Amino acid sequence: SGGRALSDQTPVGPPARRSRSRSRRFGSRERSWLREDAARGCVSIQGAEPAAAPRLVLCSAHTAAAELCPPGQRLYLQLHGDLARRLEPTEKPLQIVYEYLASLGFEDPLRIQEEAANADLSCMIRFYSEKPCQVEQLDRILLSGIYSVRKGRTQLHKWAERLVILCGTCLIVSSVKDSHVGKMHILPLVGGKVEEVKRRQHSLAFSSVGAQAQTFHVCFNTPAECQRWLRQASTVVSQRLSTVDLSCYSLEEVPEHLFYSQDITYLNLRHNFMHLSGSGGLDSLCRFSQLRGLNLSQNQLGEFPTSLCEIPTLTELNLSCNGLHDLPSQVSKLLNLQTFALDGNCLTTLPDELGCLQQLSSLGLSFNDFHDLPAVCEKLLALDKLAMAGNQLGTLDLGALNRMSHIKHVDLRLNQLKGASADSLEGNKSVTHLDVRDNQLAELDLSTLGSLEQLHCERNRLQELTLSGFSLRALYASHNRTSALPSPAVALLWTLSMLSTSLLKCDWYGAAFSLRFLPSRLLSSLSLRKLMAGHNQLQSLPPLLEHVPLEVLDLQHNLLARLPDRLFSKALNLRYLNVSANSLESLPSASAGEESLSLLQLLYLTNNSLTDQCIPVLVGHPNLRILHLAYNQLHTFPASKLSKLEQLEELNLSGNKLKTIPTTIANCKRLHTLLAHSNEISIFPEILQLPLIQFVDLSCNELTEILIPEALPAALQELDLTGNTNLVLEHKTLDIFSHIATLKIDTKPGLSADSALASPFWSHGLAEMAGQRNKLCVASLALGSFAEGMEAVYGMFDGDRNEELPRLLQCTMADVLLEELQQSSTDMVFMTSTFLVSHRKLGVAGQKLGSSAVLCYIRHDTADPGSGFTLTVANVGTCQAVLCRGGKPLVLSKVFSLEQCPEETRRVQEQKAIITEDNKVNGVTCCTRLLGCTYLHPWILPRPHVFSVPLSMQDELLLLGNRALWEHLSPAEAVGAVRHLHDPLAAAKKLCTLAQSYGCQDNVGAVVVCLNIGEDNCTCEGQGLALPGPGGFLPPAKPATPSSSSGIASEFSSELSASEVSSEVGSTASDEHSAAGLDAGLLPRPERRCSLHPLPPPPPSVFQRQPSCATFSSNQSDNGLDSDDEQPVEGVMTNGSRLEVEVDIHCCQSHGPEPALPQAEDGGPEDDASSLVLHIWRQNSAGSSLLPAVGRERGGELQKSPSTCCLYGKKLSNGSIVPLEESLNLIEVAMEAPKKKTGYFAAPTQLEPEDQLAVPPHLEEEVKEQMKQHRESGAEPAAGEKAVAAPEEFDTAL
Repeated sequence: SGGRALSDQTPVGPPARRSRSRSRRFGSRERSWLREDAARGCVSIQGAEPAAAPRLVLCSAHTAAAELCPPGQRLYLQLHGDLARRLEPTEKPLQIVYEYLASLGFEDPLRIQEEAANADLSCMIRFYSEKPCQVEQLDRILLSGIYSVRKGRTQLHKWAERLVILCGTCLIVSSVKDSHVGKMHILPLVGGKVEEVKRRQHSLAFSSVGAQAQTFHVCFNTPAECQRWLRQASTVVSQRLSTVDLSCYSLEEVPEHLFYSQDITYLNLRHNFMHLSGSGGLDSLCRFSQLRGLNLSQNQLGEFPTSLCEIPTLTELNLSCNGLHDLPSQVSKLLNLQTFALDGNCLTTLPDELGCLQQLSSLGLSFNDFHDLPAVCEKLLALDKLAMAGNQLGTLDLGALNRMSHIKHVDLRLNQLKGASADSLEGNKSVTHLDVRDNQLAELDLSTLGSLEQLHCERNRLQELTLSGFSLRALYASHNRTSALPSPAVALLWTLSMLSTSLLKCDWYGAAFSLRFLPSRLLSSLSLRKLMAGHNQLQSLPPLLEHVPLEVLDLQHNLLARLPDRLFSKALNLRYLNVSANSLESLPSASAGEESLSLLQLLYLTNNSLTDQCIPVLVGHPNLRILHLAYNQLHTFPASKLSKLEQLEELNLSGNKLKTIPTTIANCKRLHTLLAHSNEISIFPEILQLPLIQFVDLSCNELTEILIPEALPAALQELDLTGNTNLVLEHKTLDIFSHIATLKIDTKPGLSADSALASPFWSHGLAEMAGQRNKLCVASLALGSFAEGMEAVYGMFDGDRNEELPRLLQCTMADVLLEELQQSSTDMVFMTSTFLVSHRKLGVAGQKLGSSAVLCYIRHDTADPGSGFTLTVANVGTCQAVLCRGGKPLVLSKVFSLEQCPEETRRVQEQKAIITEDNKVNGVTCCTRLLGCTYLHPWILPRPHVFSVPLSMQDELLLLGNRALWEHLSPAEAVGAVRHLHDPLAAAKKLCTLAQSYGCQDNVGAVVVCLNIGEDNCTCEGQGLALPGPGGFLPPAKPATPSSSSGIASEFSSELSASEVSSEVGSTASDEHSAAGLDAGLLPRPERRCSLHPLPPPPPSVFQRQPSCATFSSNQSDNGLDSDDEQPVEGVMTNGSRLEVEVDIHCCQSHGPEPALPQAEDGGPEDDASSLVLHIWRQNSAGSSLLPAVGRERGGELQKSPSTCCLYGKKLSNGSIVPLEESLNLIEVAMEAPKKKTGYFAAPTQLEPEDQLAVPPHLEEEVKEQMKQHRESGAEPAAGEKAVAAPEEFDTAL
């Protein structure tokens, strides 16, 4: 059990009290004892001093807390650096740790044992031998000390040493030195004053308020003490009400000195461990005679404290999240109670005695277990608000609501409502606000609610909705299933426009309705201020018949080809117009006359078909502050027109065909943001003269140089120049730009490690935009070459309101993944462990902060070498990954939010979390799974969703984005927007720009990965592919392949995909070779080969091509003679250089029947058609013959071929041909070529001009004749052989 002492004579069962410091490792005996049982482990116990090293105590999961501490002491458990709870003697510390780790997502018992011993875990769960308490918390609870005190303002009183206490709302001064009993002077501080005394050092004067005001002067010993008292007292005197906040202090009792503060009216004891009995327990709270408000939520009470019913002055009582199952009948004594919060408990019924509370106006019963509306609410005549969200109501009982004739606000979110029932047709004139979000309603008839002003019915299954619109002000009905029945939607609009006389807002967003037209009277309503009709199928708008007070009009994502001609002249109050993602080709005039009365300030026209003809119309809106014209058909922007838009603050011209930005942009003195990426701009605009310019994005253009002033604008924060391939920045320019907070420029490619690690299978681009936030809280991870170079990792992290966690995850998560890959090859295991370990490594920063995350890992399955690339995606929160497969989006991630994940919502509800009206867990976040936010455990978990999919040739793009991106772009729209772009950087920029034009004001980030996966995903070592350039993947160059008659597949250069062949990637062989003979020289070395192209077994007497990419070379002397030859090659003149002939055959797959191989003259055995073999053609002056390439030894040395050796039909990249000669006997294969980090060979594949062979004029005819003989002999297949493809044509100068 781990309770016995570990002695030298007892090798088993190390004791609970046997402890080691972290600096000292466990010995072999302890380690072997731990390995015997996964239920064993160690507990870290921290002492009272935070600086002291914790003790590691060996124990088992069955060891009780009493065995881990000396007699008379108790252990304390602290979770997430927050509250510290005293453990009961029978509780088992190690079992608590194991259960906590299992709740996070760890499953393997051995891994749980390992994680439990990790030092980083102390930030989430920690044990103390004494109750921990920080100095700051002690100061807020109670300050005390013996100081020199003088009463009164005059000098007549003497200074005397007294015990001084600051607790609650009062200053307490004892009448006798160092006395806690007897007469105490109480000085109420609320509304009073505290100030420093200038005549006496380290002194403060405390004064009360009122006619009987008193003053005490206190002299402290040190200035630090004086400042501590001044800070705390200043907080008290600044209050208008006598409020004491003791929340989150791990209190079991209130301080005894707090009872001296009899003026306390509101006491906050939320999130403590208050006991019922004791001198400062809940039973003693009745001693506060003026207490009106009491908050006891999250105290794990378990039962209702009946002593609270003895406080008749209470008007507000909060007992949420305490596990209450019922209410006592004594609750009827709280006659003055007005607000009663009982949310997050286990209540099923309410006592009838509750009906005595005739002053009760607000009753909170959310997230309990009610199945019906409580009947006692009919007796509460003053009840105004009833909150019953998150219960188990199945039917909306309109009859019960009619009987509650006093209730105005009803909250029925997150129930199980499937319909509404009414026992009579009697109308209800009291309910004004109804919220039935996140239910299962298919039909809803609320025609009896004649006074209804606001209705929330989002995320239901509504197909029919009936309302009485006489009082309706706002309707929220998005995300319903009305596509099957569009007519009620149209009828609803007609009803609203006909009956509503004060319609302020109509919001049909997303898939709420598929409207094809709007009624004319809707736009002519004199009460309409805001119309959100985006994401429909509107093809036109009705004409405006009269002036309308419309201020906000959102028509994005429709099918509009034009706007009403008199839109701007009739809607003079229009300030916001968004018509992005339509088919507009022109804009209506701003006014009928010369003078414009337009008040338009925000205009979004992105993703239309507007041309240069629309620019003059914009001049009619002189008040424009934000103008988005991205992704239209603009070629020019007239300078005279831009100069008149002097109020512009943000201008977006991205994605057009602009070549310049007019110089008159200097007139826009208020401009702070210019976005003009993805154009054809070659001249840097004159924007650095603007005094307020902050953000400039000129990426993906054609800039070549920049002319900048000597001093940059002080406000400039970000300048993006990436994607300008021809841009060259001088050192002087870089020095000036070094003062910018964020400068983005391209790293020039070179012979660096990064360029060598670039993968040919994928390239990426990323974009991050802050929007209207003053900081960037998103971060991206992009490693195109990971681990061994044939893998990739991409990630996106969104911290919502914090920037610390995304940066931490960006720096550490790839390293954690690499470590986890060493422990497991199962995608579910290593991805889950990566997220859980990253969650732990966040440390203190992860206690209060959280971040969404998505991580994509591309790899080959090590267990199955024949498999292709596999993409594994894991995510928490709202970051998503989408794969473009055959032009269609494939969503790979899962959104863990309350709105989009019903099962997660049910889990959170079952754990009694409070989901606020803005759909956030405890009012903090809408996500149910995050990295960090450990203080919200167990509601918020770090366990990710993991999904793996094999990649294929149909996979084109991988898109990663944060919440803001996917809220404004659907996966299908995102794929369609960037699929045609070859530059991943431009694609990522476009996604972010579209999101901003569609209404995104938050941080937005996107990562676009262009995939170039072949049909077999071959990753044999030396596999050559076209490397991606700045503009995307370039088409591969035509490889230098052997002729079809050489025995290799004839379709080598025509039918292999770009992922199988590259532009002649090879390696130069070494000049010095081993003298062990050909057979020894061709021994295979270890190399990576896919199962589709394995190393075939060598057939008898047939040379087998072993290396995946080799160079056939010859070493020549300066006089043109080979080192083993005495005569130069007859008929051919060389310049003495080394000739390289390269061929890559390791991926030569036959796409049809294998052609028959020619037989050798020596009658060798037939070749195996399934193996890759290489036949060398020999030619001499007499004729040509075929010989298999065999090894031949001469004195134990490897013979070198002359400079004219070549594969038959081998065409060099410079167009010349080398004829085969008689001296060709052997070929020399490069076995030890220099290997790069990525596993690819890279060497020159084209001869220098001075290395080309020259044929004398008098030998030209003879050479032509020999070539003709070669072609004729190669074109005639042997008898019985299958015909092969014709030889290539050579573009030789001959």
